[in-house]
Amino acid sequence: MAGDQQVFEHGAGFEQGEISGTVRLDKFEAYYEELFAEVIEDGVITGEERARLTKAALSMGLDPQRLSQLERAMQAVYELRHRTTIVEATPGFSDDDSPRASLQVLPPSTDPRAVALQRRVAELERRVAELEADLEVARSQAAVEVDVSDLGARRTLVGGPEDPADLRRVLRHAPRDADALHGLYRACLDANDLDGAWCASHVLVYLGYAGDDEATTYRGHRVDGLVRPAASLGADAWRRLLMHPDEEPLIGEIFSTVVSAVTLGRVAALRAQKALPTLDPAKRHDPKTSTIQAVRCFAWAAAILGMAPPPLFADPDRPGLVELLPAVPPASRLGKAALSGRTPNELAFVAGRHLSWYREEHFVRLLVPSVQDLEDIFVAALVIGNPGLPLAAEARARVAPLARALEPILDPSQVDRLRGSFLRFVEEGGRTNLGRWAVAAEKTAARAGFLLVNNLADAEAMLRLERAAEAPALIDDLLTFATSERYGKLRKQIGVALG
Repeated sequence: MAGDQQVFEHGAGFEQGEISGTVRLDKFEAYYEELFAEVIEDGVITGEERARLTKAALSMGLDPQRLSQLERAMQAVYELRHRTTIVEATPGFSDDDSPRASLQVLPPSTDPRAVALQRRVAELERRVAELEADLEVARSQAAVEVDVSDLGARRTLVGGPEDPADLRRVLRHAPRDADALHGLYRACLDANDLDGAWCASHVLVYLGYAGDDEATTYRGHRVDGLVRPAASLGADAWRRLLMHPDEEPLIGEIFSTVVSAVTLGRVAALRAQKALPTLDPAKRHDPKTSTIQAVRCFAWAAAILGMAPPPLFADPDRPGLVELLPAVPPASRLGKAALSGRTPNELAFVAGRHLSWYREEHFVRLLVPSVQDLEDIFVAALVIGNPGLPLAAEARARVAPLARALEPILDPSQVDRLRGSFLRFVEEGGRTNLGRWAVAAEKTAARAGFLLVNNLADAEAMLRLERAAEAPALIDDLLTFATSERYGKLRKQIGVALG
């Protein structure tokens, strides 16, 4: 067992940088959220229950305004689910000595402000329809764009000096191109880039294309066991180098702004459905003291990726590798497939891939796997940023309740961020493809695992075990990534590059 503990170690003088990007939720707010969920379960807040909530809030030193926002959001979730109104029996009074309702009633449709807003929305909807018609005309008249940049790169394979940048451009489109891989290996050696040559030889050996020299280079510099990094990744390296190019940064920023509110709402909904998973404290393991390989691996991986490990629960009776447990804070449960029969390299890939989903910009995808639900959350965030956003009646009926449930949990600064994000979204064209973003996030997760395992065969084995249907596309992306300049820069940053 002592040998197992020594497997997951960092290099001498390892520098742990700032921990960034990990989903965080306040533990005292989580406790208050549990109390309030119990109180509103019957749809009534009695005077005794209100007194108990007030006492709990005071004893924990919680911000009353923040708690008011949290309560409003949870009430919105409850009322949306049960189609009823929560009644507060406490005779609280405002400055005008009138009874305080638990929720404010929306102005009736005859209110002049509401009528003016309805007119404005109708005007905007008409203008959007006109612009969409103009856009279709413009598209029909637009010239077809043809990208011939790769043709020049292809010609370098036939004659003339080989440029690594040109060869990598070819490999972005054809990651299994043997000529381009052999050419990249030679070009990196000519440029005295030993690490680039080794990465190319790694792919050649994996695909079975390697010649004698390439196989010798790969085996001569291959690390036995796990990498021993000297430094961790920072937030900038995640954004510029590790995330897949198809991950639009603005989408991630919007999801990271609302992730805590979505998490609390999801947990509240599961609790109302009696579907919230029960966590056994006896099965939680501290990575600093645990002798379980998989638990120690997650702590090792989190340090390299510049993240904080989530609470880890080991349950050998559960099938599978690792799963998210919706809770506050979110936790991960290691199943039988991770707790036995896995090599350290396989565990390293699993840990890196899973931890990537704990990034603020990715966590909503792990919590809400449906692309349709992702779209609803995304549009709800835009509605919070701009309540006058014109939407089709069906979309508004679906999204407006979600926006009302999320907004009270958000701080004023987060609402301001959503306003700015909405303006940027409009400036960038007002269109996106969340399906493509979700696929790119999957590829980023696989890249994070590969950075830690440094072995394509182990990465493939785990992808086929976890994501059999998507494995071929994810593996092809890893082949592209393994020969990319981005991967080389990441290896240099954590201190595992050759030369």
